[in-house]
Amino acid sequence: MNRKAIFIITALMLCAGFAQAQNDEDEIEVITDEGALDVIDVPVGMMLEVDSLLNLYNARNYLQEENCNYRDVNPEFPRETYIDRLQRIPSIMEMPYNEVVRMFIDRYAVKLRRSVGYMLGASNFYMPIFEQALETYNLPLELKYLPVIESALSPKATSRVGAAGLWQFMLATGKQYGLEVTSLVDERRDPIKSSDAAARYLRDLFRIYHDWSLVIAAYNCGPENINKAIHRAGGEKDYWAIYKYLPRETQGYVPAFIAANYIMTYYCDHNICPMRTTLPAKTDTLMIDRDVHFRQIAAVTGIDIEELRTLNPQYRRDIVNGNSKVSVLRLPQNYINAFIDNEDSIYNYEPERWLTKRAEVEVTQNEVAAAPTNNRSSHSRKQAVSGKRGKHDRHARSGRGRNRGGQSVTVKQGQTLSELARKHHTTVDKIRKLNGIKGNNIRAGKKLKVK
Repeated sequence: MNRKAIFIITALMLCAGFAQAQNDEDEIEVITDEGALDVIDVPVGMMLEVDSLLNLYNARNYLQEENCNYRDVNPEFPRETYIDRLQRIPSIMEMPYNEVVRMFIDRYAVKLRRSVGYMLGASNFYMPIFEQALETYNLPLELKYLPVIESALSPKATSRVGAAGLWQFMLATGKQYGLEVTSLVDERRDPIKSSDAAARYLRDLFRIYHDWSLVIAAYNCGPENINKAIHRAGGEKDYWAIYKYLPRETQGYVPAFIAANYIMTYYCDHNICPMRTTLPAKTDTLMIDRDVHFRQIAAVTGIDIEELRTLNPQYRRDIVNGNSKVSVLRLPQNYINAFIDNEDSIYNYEPERWLTKRAEVEVTQNEVAAAPTNNRSSHSRKQAVSGKRGKHDRHARSGRGRNRGGQSVTVKQGQTLSELARKHHTTVDKIRKLNGIKGNNIRAGKKLKVK
């Protein structure tokens, strides 16, 4: 069906306001009051496949499908019902109704029903974190539903423009608010740190605009785009007045936020069944001052590596980079003592396999053969020089060989192969070969060759 046909059918079905004309994966086409066809981009959180959400570690292990005895049908309600329900949400933020808002509610209630069921269950993992951050900076708690439209409550969510994590921070904004991003770490994926950063960013935006709809829009597209839209609208500072001057995704962003608040509040009225949640075991943190790989921790303590990744999503390569700075490792409480009691064994478990960066390497230079020459006089001069120096050179070379004797040390209590290798500027593999050691265990009092 072409756009002209869509336009005619929609215009016949709806006399006024906005109407949905197409239900694509990443965009929605609407008819404006002026009769023009407009396209709105759908936020990232409304495009994630429900199967990818249900495949997350927490979903697989702590969420279960619930039978609510609902008919799997979305009921129809008159516009007055939506208006009344939106006004009854306990909120200091404005949540008006229009056909764009209705369009996003319908998408949640129909196309994204199973995703909403997941988010209602997953909200038990994340909403307390969001609420704590918002409460810390005295912000409206209804802002906790921003990650619903940003990421569908998936810490692994990444947008096509590189935004990451539950709050979908862009790289520059994340760093501006203190989130570390390196090759090994991406704190935009840390639920606690990113929630605190998001709350501070929202607070700062409110100090600029003093209007929560503009704050939410600016969170999506940046203050520069909001300021340009205000200027083009003749100085108007109302979201709906500058609506047509905003980027396509931002046009749908505030309506999607209103729809998220609505659907997370009135899901029962739309026959949406939340997944049943079993809360994970309580967790605690350890401060790590040496590099350690998740595989080393999992092999020695027995923890599921996927659980490690879920609890520590900020580590991009499964490496806690304690060598760079003291870093946080989050573990279930029942694994804390297992880590502490086996710390040496963890660090010594196949470090050459999982921590492959070498601290020092040897350079072997090839001998360069002299170019052949037919010049007899030159050859004679070289022989003469060689004759004068030969005896001395042989002595020097043999002297260096005699001075290259082995070096041995006595192992002290608590010392490890890694520690000895660092101290004597060598490698664990070399110490193993020199001493015929196969594993990592060494005994205090034993003499080991290190050179």
